[in-house]
Amino acid sequence: MKTVNHDFRCPWDADEFNPISSRSGRWLRFAVMLASLAFLASCGQIITPTPTPTPPPTATVAIAAVATLPPTSTPAPYTPAPTPTPTVTPTPVIYQIQPGDSLLAIAQRYGLTVASLQDANGILDPRTLQVGQQLIIPSPEEVEDDLSNATPTPTPLPITVQNVYFSQTNIGGLWVLGEVANDSGSAVEQVRVAVVLLDDADEEIGRAASLVSLDLVDVGQRAPFAILFGEVPGRFARYQAFPISAVPAYVGSYYRDLTVEEIKTKGERYASYSVEGVVRNTGPEEAVSVQVVLTAYDSLDRVIAMRQIVPEHNVVPRGGETTFNAILAPIGGPVSRVEAVAQGRRLSAMSNQ
Repeated sequence: MKTVNHDFRCPWDADEFNPISSRSGRWLRFAVMLASLAFLASCGQIITPTPTPTPPPTATVAIAAVATLPPTSTPAPYTPAPTPTPTVTPTPVIYQIQPGDSLLAIAQRYGLTVASLQDANGILDPRTLQVGQQLIIPSPEEVEDDLSNATPTPTPLPITVQNVYFSQTNIGGLWVLGEVANDSGSAVEQVRVAVVLLDDADEEIGRAASLVSLDLVDVGQRAPFAILFGEVPGRFARYQAFPISAVPAYVGSYYRDLTVEEIKTKGERYASYSVEGVVRNTGPEEAVSVQVVLTAYDSLDRVIAMRQIVPEHNVVPRGGETTFNAILAPIGGPVSRVEAVAQGRRLSAMSNQ
């Protein structure tokens, strides 16, 4: 008999141990067998190994790779740049005198008074008009502004009004001529003068205003003006003449290297004067929009005639020259002297406008 349990051999295997072969030995053998069986019960026990406890699984942390997005930038509120509002300079209306024209007809055509037309162009005597001459046609708004702004300013302006002269017209109007002098230390422009007429009780009976003839009034320079009252309500006893506007000039836009030379006059001392001369460009650039302002004085230095004209060429190159001729009609006299001043603009300044 052979018993095998998990390759375990019992040392008392009958085939290997048989010491008794007799009957009495059979009982002994039987007893031994029983003992062997008892031993086998313990010796041949099936050993079931206790399994090693499986440790609880360690929790696996799943790491998900999440793409990191770049931070979203919050744009700053956009404030658009201010849109520049250009200052609109109204283009002046220019009329060229035709054969058969008169100031009255031209004034009626544009809805103006003869006085405002004469005032805008410095025309003292309509008889001096010439065919082909250009007239500036003021707008009705400009005429109204002249009157509404003719109020003395409480802030003294750096200019003075001087050498005023009055002369009545044949149709009941009144011419007031004079000039302003720049006594300040800087150039000024947009100079406007007002004249107020007062009666014996110092009551106002009329007022009018006008720009001076020079766009730029330099330091120590004088500029004439002419104001026409189309109708005077009554006899005036006194008057007031004062500047109502003058601002510091932007001299960079003006061309100040123009000189007037070789002035010649011809005519009667009390009648119309013919004036001619030469304008020379002594500066480094080309001058454009060239004009000549003529002023006639009596022996008391009062302004008795003025006129603003365009020379033969209103563009004068560097080192160049142009000529002019004009007729002055004095409203008083006799004429003591005539002065001429040229003004112009820089081409570079005009191209930037």
